[in-house]
Amino acid sequence: MKPKEILFKALNNEVTPRAAWAPFVGVHGGFLIGRSARDYLQSRDLIVDGLKKARELYKPDGLPVVFDLQVEAEMLGCELHWADETPPSVTTHPLEQGKSLADLPAFDPEEGRMKIALEATAALKKEMGDEVGLYGLICGPFTLALHLLGNDIFMQMFDRPDYVKAVVGFCASVGRRAAAAYLENGADVIAVVDPMSSQVSPEHFDDYVAPGVNQIFDMVRQKGGKSSLFVCGDATRNLEAMCRTRCDNLSIDENIPLEKLRDYTRAGHKSLGGNLKLTSVLLLGDEDDSKLDAIRCLEVGGNCGFILAPGCDLPYKTPQANLAAVGEMVHDSYKREVARRTIVPKSGSAVEANLPDYSKEPGVIIDCVTLDSTSCAPCQYMVDAAKRAAAKASKPVTVREHKITTHQGIAVMGKLAVSSIPSICIDGKVVFSSIIPDQNTLLAKIEEAVGRKS
Repeated sequence: MKPKEILFKALNNEVTPRAAWAPFVGVHGGFLIGRSARDYLQSRDLIVDGLKKARELYKPDGLPVVFDLQVEAEMLGCELHWADETPPSVTTHPLEQGKSLADLPAFDPEEGRMKIALEATAALKKEMGDEVGLYGLICGPFTLALHLLGNDIFMQMFDRPDYVKAVVGFCASVGRRAAAAYLENGADVIAVVDPMSSQVSPEHFDDYVAPGVNQIFDMVRQKGGKSSLFVCGDATRNLEAMCRTRCDNLSIDENIPLEKLRDYTRAGHKSLGGNLKLTSVLLLGDEDDSKLDAIRCLEVGGNCGFILAPGCDLPYKTPQANLAAVGEMVHDSYKREVARRTIVPKSGSAVEANLPDYSKEPGVIIDCVTLDSTSCAPCQYMVDAAKRAAAKASKPVTVREHKITTHQGIAVMGKLAVSSIPSICIDGKVVFSSIIPDQNTLLAKIEEAVGRKS
């Protein structure tokens, strides 16, 4: 059976000869061919070369063409900050600056970097389309709305709910056009990547997220494609609501136990995907760590409707050997059994967390534990929320970010007892776990800490 056929059977929630395997190669494709993320994401030819190399090394069943949630935002007037090892991040929010939806540039899939992504899709279809399933990734409507509105979206959901729904609806229309263009150029699967939807309640998910994503899923099904909803962060509270959407597949990161997703999707007759540990294993671990984590996922997901995948797009410098080791576990049941019996799990990191004695510090300290605020949208907006609130506090407040893309960051995460990413800790205590607070709520918590110090 061809790899693509295995992927499609998994997406259809059918029994497969083995689990499907979809490494989410984003800017890591640039690393594979020795080019920066900045150059890679702006070149059709580099994207094609990077994914051809990924196919050769990792033996995947499916690959995303581009993993960049800022493509649509840039085309709609958001300014970006570019980096060499991460996707760009949004730095300005047009609707926060007094503009209306009517003032935004027209979205045309044949313009901007969307055109590059579509050209890469068509080229990859000719190169590997009969063998490997191609994912067209689009920015989810709620995340795109946040790019346009900024962090004020959370207050406006209470103060101006109809306006926010109008913005999300507009973003859903952009998503439909982007998804249709991907399908027309050869994409097999449309993945709606909406990480910010993990930051809302189930009620708000039903009101603000589900209507828009369902419009996209319905259109994809009408055009004969398959669809996936990808939500990163601790969206456990929204799993039931996610399962009610009309996608074919749900994919998650390591913040959600894979067993929980399996049980929800089995009940909802959907396929599932995830949730290899992105940083502690794939980026910072070794081949043995990667093999054991792959085995963990494969044992939970089984061979019915399961797609093994990282929790998000691969960090730029993810060691090739680690991903190749995962692919080996997928393809070779004998080597998988040998690894299960012979590899001894490591006891933990030797790196110590360098944290202050918060009770003795004169000022309040906010620790934001993130994946990386330069590449992860929920992390970016949580750090931004913390900095904005700190600037309004009655006393000086220090805001620090701890990225779990480093051993030190992982050690801090453990020392602070943070269980979900991103999280805000105030003076060493977790206050907001995988949910971005509105400014009034966050400022009130900061002032409480200021009062205790006084």
